[in-house]
Amino acid sequence: MSKQIVALGGGGFSYEPEFPYLDRYILDLTGKEQPKVCFLPQASAESEIYIVRFYRAFTELGAIPSWQGFFREVPLNFGEHLLEQDVIYVGGGNTFSMLAIWKAWGVDKILAQALENGTILAGISAGAICWFEQCVTDSAKPMTLIEGLGWLEGSCSPHYDGEAMRRPTVARLLKDGMLPCTALDDYAAAHYVDGELHQVITSRKTANSFRVTLDNGDVIETTMKSEYIGE
Repeated sequence: MSKQIVALGGGGFSYEPEFPYLDRYILDLTGKEQPKVCFLPQASAESEIYIVRFYRAFTELGAIPSWQGFFREVPLNFGEHLLEQDVIYVGGGNTFSMLAIWKAWGVDKILAQALENGTILAGISAGAICWFEQCVTDSAKPMTLIEGLGWLEGSCSPHYDGEAMRRPTVARLLKDGMLPCTALDDYAAAHYVDGELHQVITSRKTANSFRVTLDNGDVIETTMKSEYIGE
């Protein structure tokens, strides 16, 4: 059974609810008419507004939405619920805090099992970079590098065109020894199958993704081929 991860640099229901192309792409990967989708919003401190937006968007897309929290009372069998899902969708926010919460509760181990079982793991921003070996994050100031789950090779940065400090920070971190970086613009997503890049998709024609590396001290941006899936 293939292991699939979809990393959104920006976009999806929280950015463009009227154009659900990226979220629909994720659901279509399940091959089911009513896929079960669970939202993990720990990076946003489980924002109620964020959760409501998730429910609205995925209900309209024909999915069966749910969410799992860890800030209040937590059922000890929460892992059973996560392992029943067709998609687990991770929201944006503070990556460092999210990963700390997951590790404290053992969520990382459950997600690893879900991935092995064929559940599609997806997410935006924090929910995109957490799967990589290294994450370029604004969880702290100034923007810095933290360790991710390590299920995808290299480092990753979201919002590459959407935040002014992204490009210079990626360049600085590469020169400081960061692993080669997958840099995703807003409205672009990278789809991985069994740890390898399958394709890059975009919901806007202006969105791009880059492989950013260091060559003899020079930062090299290589544009990754992408497919526009908007209508």
